[in-house]
Amino acid sequence: MKRVFSKWIERYFSNEEALFLFLLIATSLVIILTLGGPLAPVFAGLILAFLMQGSVSWLKHKGLSHLFSVNVIFCAFFSALLALIFIVIPLAWKQLAKLFNDLPQIFQQIQAGLLVLPEHYPDVVTEDQIRQVIALATRELASVGQWVLASSFNSLGMVVALLIYFVLVPILVFFFLKDGGQLVRHWTAFLPRKKEMMTKVWYEMDVQIANYIRGKTLEIFIVGFVTYLGFILFDLDYAALLAIMVGMSVLVPYIGAALVTLPVAVIGFFQFGWGNEFFYLMMVYGVIQALDGNVLVPLLFSEAVNLHPISIIIAVLVFGTLWGFWGVFFAIPLATLIKAIVNAWPKPIEELET
Repeated sequence: MKRVFSKWIERYFSNEEALFLFLLIATSLVIILTLGGPLAPVFAGLILAFLMQGSVSWLKHKGLSHLFSVNVIFCAFFSALLALIFIVIPLAWKQLAKLFNDLPQIFQQIQAGLLVLPEHYPDVVTEDQIRQVIALATRELASVGQWVLASSFNSLGMVVALLIYFVLVPILVFFFLKDGGQLVRHWTAFLPRKKEMMTKVWYEMDVQIANYIRGKTLEIFIVGFVTYLGFILFDLDYAALLAIMVGMSVLVPYIGAALVTLPVAVIGFFQFGWGNEFFYLMMVYGVIQALDGNVLVPLLFSEAVNLHPISIIIAVLVFGTLWGFWGVFFAIPLATLIKAIVNAWPKPIEELET
């Protein structure tokens, strides 16, 4: 066993650059797993700065100075952050509180509708089955209520954490934008001089990661905003809350849209019933989803991510379990990074000869 393991190590890690890259990735993973919580504002600032770096470069190409370009983009970012804090979040929170107050009434209406089913479809479903489903849903609803109550007791800690984010992250974003080039040169100075493999991985990933992250961020805002306008057109209750959910659903490929359709349909049915307005609402929602998948995504993602759907779903599940929201957000770039490393990894001598 020891001999087999030694041969495997010699086969795939005999290249010094490959060994260094493996140690670099392992060290980064350990740092993220152990210090991910304390360093979360730093990671968030780095990600946001990376998102805005393209805009800074565009302004610099137009002839503006680096510092002036950074100030312009940072002011736009800070204005958007203020709008998020003072407009979007309070509106969504208000609608979320209203939704929890209306949940018993919504549940009663759904329960009444379900109890009618055995009369019309006695061969498909029985009254006992319906009551078992209602009892299970009641227990789940009670557990959700207990979770909300427990979260309210911990709200002070959440408020403090949010305040830390809202203060530290903008400061970090500004300095990452302003001094990002110097920081990159400083850290790359510690890398080995021979880094063809790392350079190959970087160039393969740079365009795809930048395109994916910026494109996905734009997709979230565009889909959420257009959905909000559509819901406002129907005067739908909880329009802002549902629009945020629809916008965030694009993070999870293939299943995000399917999952968020359920609350949209439930709220629409609760408000309009089986009327024309409900069917028009779902039709508009379906058109938005179709335009997102067939028009918006091809426009935003100029560099296609060549990953199999099964690989994407596995990446979302694995990285989402490890790092929550950020894991879901970066699941596809991380999977693409792994694929790029595998493609760039030095091949064994016997494989090259064949």
